[in-house]
Amino acid sequence: VQLVESGGGLVQAGGSLRLSCAASGFYLQDYAIAWFRQAPGKEREGIACFSGSNNAKWYGDSMEGRFVISSNPAMNTVYLAMNSLKPEDTATYYCARVPFNFCPTGWPTAQGFDSWGQGTQVTVSS
Repeated sequence: VQLVESGGGLVQAGGSLRLSCAASGFYLQDYAIAWFRQAPGKEREGIACFSGSNNAKWYGDSMEGRFVISSNPAMNTVYLAMNSLKPEDTATYYCARVPFNFCPTGWPTAQGFDSWGQGTQVTVSS
């Protein structure tokens, strides 16, 4: 089982990025995948969760709107589109797998996720 994030980088405030989470060793339709972020000195935040079995999507508090989670089953990849980026969005972004085909209640706390990617850095300049 492996998750590999990519797509991070340096962007100006107001810009957009799309992060990718490429999964290997399992099929997305059998699991749920979530995106998290963590900035230095801050707690990890749950951004969005995607259920591969029914394409259901959940978003963390104040995340829906500027962040959009999606997937490409053919590529076994989950994406996170980020728009209208702000300096406070600067963080390392991670994707993670939950060992179910649905996003459990409380998923933003990252409890129960069994596999994590290495993270991709997003830096938003003002």
